Amino acid sequence: MNWGVIIGITVVAILLVLYEWPRIKPGRKKEKAALIGLTLIGWSLALALLFDPNLPGPTQLMDTLFRPLTQILPK
Repeated sequence: MNWGVIIGITVVAILLVLYEWPRIKPGRKKEKAALIGLTLIGWSLALALLFDPNLPGPTQLMDTLFRPLTQILPK
């Protein structure tokens, strides 16, 4: 495992939050929650791809979801 890459991804995520946090107006709890939530999702996806680079992407998910429709719809 390359600990340097893990630390780098974490540092970038923390710097992103530290840069954006003061720019959010006071009292905007939903925006702050969205910033934290989206940053955590991005951070976890980056780490997941680091551990397993062969994870399926969003296009493969769409293909799996909509493949049955190709058999139902007329050509």
